[in-house]
Amino acid sequence: MLTSLTKEKLLISTFYYNASLDISQNKKTYWEQQKFFNFLRKIPDFNVILCRMRKHNQDGKISFDVKGDDVCLAVDLVSGAYENLYDIAIIISGDEDFVPAIQKAQKLNKKVVNAYFNSTSSNYLKHTCDESICLNKVIDKIKE
Repeated sequence: MLTSLTKEKLLISTFYYNASLDISQNKKTYWEQQKFFNFLRKIPDFNVILCRMRKHNQDGKISFDVKGDDVCLAVDLVSGAYENLYDIAIIISGDEDFVPAIQKAQKLNKKVVNAYFNSTSSNYLKHTCDESICLNKVIDKIKE
């Protein structure tokens, strides 16, 4: 799928932001995720950035949130622009919270592309970016 997004451009590096699952909730799922992370780490120039998983217990119902991933992505986007590490950044997200970081990168003459899924896309984010790619369409083409 990465080549579908980069087209004929040179891919310098990829950053993947996530958090480890809580092993106490499901050991099998935890270890499957760790295996997946290790697989990604073996891909050249693929960076796995692990953030924090926050546990919530509300009325006896446990839920989890990944914390810090948005900030890490924004910092990497802006610092990479200042350090001239890229010409074009592709952000796979529908979260409009990235708009200020995107605008800063654009002021530093960087192009930012938004890759998104229909179900999670922000119009504000799509219109702020220089280009937008609907991943639902990319996936449909790959399946053909």
